[in-house]
Amino acid sequence: MNDDKLLRLLRQDPENGLTETVRAYTPYVYKIVGTRLAGLCTAEDMEEAVSDIFMKFYRGGQACRFEINSVRAYISAIAQRHCIDLMRAVLSREREVPLDEKLDDPAAEVTAESRTELIDAVKRLGEPDSSIIIRRYYFGQTGAEIARDLGMKENTVNKRISRCLPRLKQILEEEM
Repeated sequence: MNDDKLLRLLRQDPENGLTETVRAYTPYVYKIVGTRLAGLCTAEDMEEAVSDIFMKFYRGGQACRFEINSVRAYISAIAQRHCIDLMRAVLSREREVPLDEKLDDPAAEVTAESRTELIDAVKRLGEPDSSIIIRRYYFGQTGAEIARDLGMKENTVNKRISRCLPRLKQILEEEM
């Protein structure tokens, strides 16, 4: 079923239109979610994200009476934004990032305050560097896994890591 038929069905019979939209676009939404959230969320979290995206699509579509140009574009925008929101939520949670061995004093005790400072310093690196560092040292992903998930070359990821660690150390020293 093409977008024009789906839009007509959504306008005339929203519940059946949603059923058809879910049937037609579930693989597409799973691809977006899987690409954006792989390594950050569990499979169950990703399934929940897909459901949330379709609910946002339905509620947003009803609010504008499905006066949209393209179902695919509308779902894509919702999915991208939802994934970004989830990534921000996951990355903003206070987490213990085992970077202390990469910085000067591996024997130093990590306190809640120092973890918060470390997360703030990692965020100050900017994207995609902060995501790369978190994936590498918190989630334990290899350079190849990070490269695949972020659509980069493995040697680029490894080079970014080697350049980020001295910058991260400098940021932390400036804060002290």
